[in-house]
Amino acid sequence: MVTLFEAKKTVRHPEKAHRPDNPIARKPDWIRVKAPGSKLFKQTNKIIKDNNIVTICTEGACPNIGECFEQKHASMMIMGEICTRACAFCNVATGKPLPLDGNEPENVANGIAKLGLNHVVITSVDRDDLPDGGAGHFVKVIAAIRDKCPNTTIEILTPDFLKKQGALEQVVAAKPDVYNHNLETVPSNYLSVCPGSRYFYSIRLLQKVKELDPTMFTKSGIMVGLGETRNEILQLMDDLRSADVDFLTIGQYLQPSKKHHPVMDFITPDEFKAYEKIAYAKGFLLVSASPLTRSSHHAGEDFAKLRLARIAKLG
Repeated sequence: MVTLFEAKKTVRHPEKAHRPDNPIARKPDWIRVKAPGSKLFKQTNKIIKDNNIVTICTEGACPNIGECFEQKHASMMIMGEICTRACAFCNVATGKPLPLDGNEPENVANGIAKLGLNHVVITSVDRDDLPDGGAGHFVKVIAAIRDKCPNTTIEILTPDFLKKQGALEQVVAAKPDVYNHNLETVPSNYLSVCPGSRYFYSIRLLQKVKELDPTMFTKSGIMVGLGETRNEILQLMDDLRSADVDFLTIGQYLQPSKKHHPVMDFITPDEFKAYEKIAYAKGFLLVSASPLTRSSHHAGEDFAKLRLARIAKLG
């Protein structure tokens, strides 16, 4: 019997298996990172646990967790540890979520204050079970951070709020500094990689953010190594630019476990540089493309670059 993943690789898009003689058995040297465990790492981890905070750094098995925690940087994941969707690339648990924690906004704000973050990324699990998809909870978290840490800039990485009328409007009205929503991959991969999502719905969401608030920075990210072709990535860039997205991140997909979607290819650093150059030529204000690029990695530094890029563009 041929599995869905095998069929995808050998039948549905035969042109995508462009390195069939190179089985993905081990990571190349450029994707390796140092194991975490320093004193600063442990201090950051303690602050997070003491404040009952969940991070995507831990739940998503991010390869950059050692680097970020050593700098007291962490990306918060709100609305629990259980997602209502079952994306084939994601390490976050899937199932029936618990009710929202009313203390979470204050806990997150307190944790940010103790970590001394100048810029914070707030993301979440998908909460299709909630009438507003969790939009109102995002608003409460943003408000708590503004109250406790008024000088901290806020970047949100939200779900698509699929079929949740008025949800996006609530979140944009809360005035985060950056609105991020990841496409994750090219359209042809959606059925096998993120079957609960809709590619063009996500494009429209990002476009609508700009319509609601033209001054808000928008951002999106994708993973490569999932069987996509170069031309599909270039078309995705055009789709994001048609929605006036400012910032694009491109990183290597890494398989969290044998249960997850396999890595179809490891993209070389030179290929990432080529994608970055093309994306800048297409008009993005900022592009981060490398094997270890993740949506939240170096987010504070990138936000500063983003503001400078807008100033330069406006002349």
